[in-house]
Order: sequence, then C-alpha cells, then structure tokens
Amino acid sequence: MKKVPVKQLKEGIMFTEPVYIDGNNLLVPAKVEIRKKDISRLHTWGIEFVETNGEMIHADPKAKAQAQVTSLPDVFGNSEAYRTYISIVDNMNEVCNNLTAGISVEARYINMISSRLLKGIRDQRSSFIGFILGGEIKGREMAKSLINTAILSALIAMELKQPHHKVLHIVTGALLHDVGMLRLPKALLEKRGGLSPVELERIKSHTLHSFKIVGKEMQFPSDVGTIVLQHHERWDGEGYPGAISGEAIDLGARIVSVADAFEAMISQKPYRNSMIGYQAMKNLLSDNLRRFDPNVIKAFITTLGIYPIGSIILLNNGAYARVVDVKSTAPLRPKIRILIDESGKVFRQDEGSLIDLLENKGLFITRAVDPKEIAGRDG
Repeated sequence: MKKVPVKQLKEGIMFTEPVYIDGNNLLVPAKVEIRKKDISRLHTWGIEFVETNGEMIHADPKAKAQAQVTSLPDVFGNSEAYRTYISIVDNMNEVCNNLTAGISVEARYINMISSRLLKGIRDQRSSFIGFILGGEIKGREMAKSLINTAILSALIAMELKQPHHKVLHIVTGALLHDVGMLRLPKALLEKRGGLSPVELERIKSHTLHSFKIVGKEMQFPSDVGTIVLQHHERWDGEGYPGAISGEAIDLGARIVSVADAFEAMISQKPYRNSMIGYQAMKNLLSDNLRRFDPNVIKAFITTLGIYPIGSIILLNNGAYARVVDVKSTAPLRPKIRILIDESGKVFRQDEGSLIDLLENKGLFITRAVDPKEIAGRDG
C-alpha cells in the first residue's frame, strides 16, 4: 500500500479503496468521505501517514447535496437529533466494516457508541423512536439494524426499571447481538427462498460467533456475552443454542429477543418487504407465550404503543398523519401530526397540525398505512 501524508487530507475527499492507519486499522471504507473529525483524530494521535491502495477522488457536489436531502427527510423537524442518530449509525458501520475485514475493535469504542446512544434516547426519546420507522439510510443496513435494536432494547429495559449499569449492558449486548453474522458468507445471508438444513444450522451458528467476538476478542464481561449467546432462546424452550426456557433465559437476552424480532419485521430484507409498525406490533401481541417473555412484551407495548412512533395512519376524516407520541394509558389514541389533511393539502416538517387524539374525541384512527401509499402524494 502507498502512504498518503495526513497533511494532504481534506474534509470531503474519498479514496477508491479503503484507507488504513498503521496498515490494519480501518480509517474509512472505499468511497466514503473523510470527515473533519477523522482528520482531527489523526492529528491527536500523532499519525503522519495513512495507507491505501486506492486513488484520491472528490465527491460530486450535486450528489453530495442530494445525499444530504435524502438523509434528512422533511418528516423530522429535529434535524440535529437525526444527525446524531446518523452519526451513531456511522460509528456502528465502522465497527461492522472492521469486523468483516478481520480488524479488531476495542471495547471502549463500543462503550462510546452505547453511551452516545443512551444519551440521545434520554434527550430526544420520541425522535429516536421515530427514526426506527422513518429513518432513510442506504448502504448501512446492518449497522442501522443493530442501532435500532439497541434503541428498542434500551426503552424496554427502562420501562422494566432496570438500573443504569444493567441498561448499559443490555444496550451493548443489543449492539453486538448479530455481529457473528459478519463471519458468515454474504451469499448465505442474502439468499432468496428457503434455506437447506445445513444452511439453517450455519445461520444459527451466528450466536456462537457473536459470543466469541464479544467475550474473547472484545473482552466484555459475561453479562454482555450471555445476552448475545441467548437472544434466540425461546420462552417455550424451542430456541437455540441451548434450548433453555422461561426465566432461565437471561433478562437482557429476553429483551433483545423482542427488540430484534420487531426490528426484523419492519426492516427491508432481501427475501421480503418490510412490515408496517402496526402489523409488526400485532404479530408480537399474538405470540401467546411461545417465543417471548410476556412481561417484556407488555413493557414493549407500553413503551411504543399499538401504533409506534413514526407510524403513518389514516384518520376517519380521510387525513393522513404520523404518530409523534404515545400514551401507555391510551395506546389507541396517540398524539399525531397531520401530513395530508382531509382536503388533500400536503404539509412538510412541522407545518401540519399537532393533534392529541385523547383530547379530540371526534377523530380516530381507521388503519395503519404503508408509507408507500402516500409517497406519490407528497410532492
């Protein structure tokens, strides 16, 4: 690899191949812009050269502007919170890229992500929940999935009144619960259609890979390792890898199991379309003590509501709205913001009326709506 002086690096430049520090520590993947803070970090560490096999290129200003528009959709009025969310996803994407490349990741970097995420949830709770259903992130699906699962896990743990250190362990376990997937062939993970028995067993092995990464490579305590090992155990004992049941399963693992299942249902997968939040919530409610701890399900419903924050709904007057807040005492009557009113007028950002359905008895939700249904009506 050729050496590139740090003094030549400028904010916004990219390389056609990954850029490394000391030959094996990834700075940025191929065709990802170098940020100002990346350069500052190099100066802080006293790094004079980085290494790459690629060529320096500059981002297309028009493409960059379009990417910024795409990554900050109008429905999120609090753009600063969304930038924080995107930044945390980028942090986790760096972790995923390093693990895929066989590069070690320090526990303190994961701890930084956990702490930033918890702070974001506590400072902007409703916004962070809304990003799960409404965030538009392309090309970082694994990282987004892990971050969203961690957000949901944190909310459940808080609802269950877990102490701070336990919440932190659960968030960390959620961030790392599927990293073992990065050790499996990409073709297997993206296969369309059914899996053979051998392929299914290989997929199931990801819990053991995750456990090894978390315990041996990152040296996290057993509290975190147990979460990643057991998050596919089932309440009825039909899960894996240990076929344990009920309260014998670690509470953190039971929490991550619910969060992971919901996130998987609402996310786009190679083999199916995503579900809307309302349908995913209905699926969890119909579990009937098979996969999930009923107390964890109850805490999850209390936290997110029947119509999770970020859901698009249709009102009885024909207006479309987005759920912006929920009340545990009235799960069918959340607080909403109008996107398209009954006359067909379209509103952007925070322009639409904010309505508390608990106070406005004349309005009610008739059904949840797939965002694609109104995509052609917003411009």
